[in-house]
Amino acid sequence: MYLEIVSPEALLFSGEVTSVIVPGLNGDFEMLNNHASIVSVLKEGYVKISGNIQLNKDVEDKFTKGDNGKTLLKINSGTIEMKDNKVIVLAD
Repeated sequence: MYLEIVSPEALLFSGEVTSVIVPGLNGDFEMLNNHASIVSVLKEGYVKISGNIQLNKDVEDKFTKGDNGKTLLKINSGTIEMKDNKVIVLAD
């Protein structure tokens, strides 16, 4: 599936991933390939990305490595939309 993470300042990530876990208002939830369409509000926490992640040098300092090789991005809030195997995270 394809993931885009956008902040008010820049496009933070764009590429193919195997899964993404986001901090929903009622707890973390994970999306995999062919997940049902969804729109949700996000709370403070970490976006956790799995896959062969290639980060641009100008934004790589915003990401950290977590458990099991996941790439993590700390967010304060945001929204997420998944449709047709494309996930868009608008992150604050």
